[in-house]
Amino acid sequence: MADQPAIEVDHLSHYYGRRVIYQDLSFTVPPGRIFGLLGKNGVGKTTLIKLLMGFLPPAGGRCRVLGEPSHALTPATKRRIGLVFEGHLAYDFMTIAQAERFTAAWYPTWRRDVFYDLVDRLGLPYSHRIRNMSEGQRSQVVLGLVMAQDPDLLILDDYTMGLDAGYRRLFLDYLVHYARTGAKTVLVTSHVVQDLERLVDDVVFLRRGGDVLQTSLPAFMGAFRHYRLPARSDGVAPSPGSVLHGVEREPDGTVSVFAFHDADAVSAELGRQGVDPAGLTAIPMTLEDAFIGYTGKY
Repeated sequence: MADQPAIEVDHLSHYYGRRVIYQDLSFTVPPGRIFGLLGKNGVGKTTLIKLLMGFLPPAGGRCRVLGEPSHALTPATKRRIGLVFEGHLAYDFMTIAQAERFTAAWYPTWRRDVFYDLVDRLGLPYSHRIRNMSEGQRSQVVLGLVMAQDPDLLILDDYTMGLDAGYRRLFLDYLVHYARTGAKTVLVTSHVVQDLERLVDDVVFLRRGGDVLQTSLPAFMGAFRHYRLPARSDGVAPSPGSVLHGVEREPDGTVSVFAFHDADAVSAELGRQGVDPAGLTAIPMTLEDAFIGYTGKY
């Protein structure tokens, strides 16, 4: 169904030993959107993708992908999903042409033109073996193979994989075009957060313990704010709470304050905490700045 979520995560729980990865995690990804899954290392982004694909059983709750339970995806549904894991490599003993022919046999909607349009930019003969390529070149072949599948849902766990800035920009352009034609859905993680600012429609922020924020990117960037306080000789700094989301002391002694509130509300909260709000200044942010402010530097 066209209005059916591409991904549904419902009260998901997962643990590694005694370590809580998620507790009661829920969010949905509607079709035709580009979702950025953001979070620091160790919050469970790759684990979540493994759960969505049925590679791991959840401790509790459920996941559904393209309308089917993640632990029981049918072969027909799996063919509708393009998946790239961080560090994934193509069969390195094959040539470019062999890798294309081998993979094409599994996908009835195979787009040979898409594969070669991407791979031709390498300037290598089709007889070139993948094992003799650089990491970035191998990644380009992998991404070409995934895009040529013409999947309805594309899941990319850090698509950067050694790509240089120019090819990352080319691939982002491809990704946007892909998603905008035919109601395709993309779930993407990346360590290069600034790339996602020009790519994603929505963001899901994961924090340790399964705390999640799902919002559109424009709404988040419009609501989340960065303020700076001048350095104080007494070293007094505010504390996070219901108004102040995060507080970071900068190397020069100034204090960065992050909040989902306007300057008046932040100033009032500073006063309640006994901190002089004089000199409080709003600071423009990129998505990378906002990501660090929301999740914390460390």
